Amino acid sequence: MSNRNLLNYITISLKGVAMGAADVVPGVSGGTIAFISGIYEELITSINGISFSKYKVLREEGFKSFWRAINGNFLLALFSGIFISVFSLAKMISWLLVNQPILLWSFFFGLVFASIFFIARDIESWNLGIVTAFVLGAAIAYYITTLPPSENTHSLLYLFLSGALAVCAMILPGISGAFILVLLGSYKTILDAVHERELYTIATVALGAVFGLLSFARLLKWMFQNYKNSTLALLTGFILGSLNKIWPWKRVLETKIFGKKVIPINEENISPFNFEGDNQLLFAILLALLGFCVIFILERLATTSKK
Repeated sequence: MSNRNLLNYITISLKGVAMGAADVVPGVSGGTIAFISGIYEELITSINGISFSKYKVLREEGFKSFWRAINGNFLLALFSGIFISVFSLAKMISWLLVNQPILLWSFFFGLVFASIFFIARDIESWNLGIVTAFVLGAAIAYYITTLPPSENTHSLLYLFLSGALAVCAMILPGISGAFILVLLGSYKTILDAVHERELYTIATVALGAVFGLLSFARLLKWMFQNYKNSTLALLTGFILGSLNKIWPWKRVLETKIFGKKVIPINEENISPFNFEGDNQLLFAILLALLGFCVIFILERLATTSKK
């Protein structure tokens, strides 16, 4: 959008910060934040617009025309916010996951739960096909949250596919890219590669991510153009099904160590009244309500940025 001003781009960067914070948390998708903040379709369209044909614009019309053609200002503002968030908030959120998991999950549970209503209301009409898409999305997401992780693998082809699938999950509302890597068994390999600066492995995963992002964006754009209501229902279902993963009160049944991180791989949801220890119920409810209210703030920002 060429009529945006500096404040609009700052707002987009703040939405990127929120997306990055969500992606750090296993079980929460940055795509959900993009959806509820009103930039999801533009993000998909912009990513889809990055193609070899645009480089012809670069050669023939110059960088300015090329940058405008790929919606460069929007992508730069958004991904700057994401990277700032990941590098600045990752340690804090990781600390909260270990030391205050109930309170952190409560906040995100309220945020994600509220987003279901905001996305579902954009569905213009409900019929059997729309309801079926909604139920199917919820069932698929719920099933994914119950899958056991695969064994770790070092195959470059497998890591390429892991990168492609994980980045698809990151832009898909309701499903966490980090959680997909744990399920695929690639989390430790990629984590070790980053820590040890194994550029060959990192480059393989990055190429897979680029491939997955560009190809999946095309599929999503086609779905929105041809089956918008069904697509919205499917994505709403994804978000509903993902709530199983982010329920605040859990009993850990099995864990695995990935580098210096201990990741629960088998958990069961329990009632807060059956939780061993301090269930922090009052603060959990307050933070869930805060997360619920954040959706209204994000929606207001989305409405303001469209004016």
